[in-house]
Amino acid sequence: MTRLDTRPDPVEVDFEKSALVVVDMQNAFASKGGLLDLAGIDVSGAQAVVDTIQGLLEAARAARMQIVYLQTGYKPDLSNGGGASSPNPRKETALCLMRARPELKGQLLVEGTWDFEIVPALAPKPGDIVVLKTRYSGFAGTTLDSVLRAREIRYLFFVGIATNVCVESTIRDAYFHEYWPILVTDGTMQAGPPAAQEATIYNVESFFGWTLSSATLIASLPRPGRPAA
Repeated sequence: MTRLDTRPDPVEVDFEKSALVVVDMQNAFASKGGLLDLAGIDVSGAQAVVDTIQGLLEAARAARMQIVYLQTGYKPDLSNGGGASSPNPRKETALCLMRARPELKGQLLVEGTWDFEIVPALAPKPGDIVVLKTRYSGFAGTTLDSVLRAREIRYLFFVGIATNVCVESTIRDAYFHEYWPILVTDGTMQAGPPAAQEATIYNVESFFGWTLSSATLIASLPRPGRPAA
């Protein structure tokens, strides 16, 4: 076990039973011209997050930590987005925007589109796991829990966009499923004002898990020929 300098207090983790969970690092959320940008949400901080996650991925792969990507996507006919009885089409940004702007129909978070794709700098590699989802939480209607349990993974380090929506939703469900959730604060970006990022950090530290910086995590990871810090 490795003792990490997390907030609000230190926590011990087993890196052999850990995964780096990359949440929705797709063009929709991280690129100009993507969903969030089209919805009028500031994505100017996304490149810094991409750079941070890129460094984390390199370090995690060198440490042989499991990488898990969560990727939001709808079928071209939107049949898995939720019907008239579902609240999802009333609140989910892509579905709302495509309804409000018919010229965007079939272009936002639809499987096979540019918007749906993970940004090239963070493309999955052999051995990485990709879990498709149609709701904010990576656990809702997916194989994520069974995939993690089959590998005896108990500790989850979270990065991605948006901190206050899909990242926080998945962290809450991870906590409810008895995983140990740890948010990498500089590897995430909120959808909305900075206060949204601060609110999620407060929620995680107070109620659902722990936080740390990417530098702290990288410095603690085991490297070839060197045990974990």
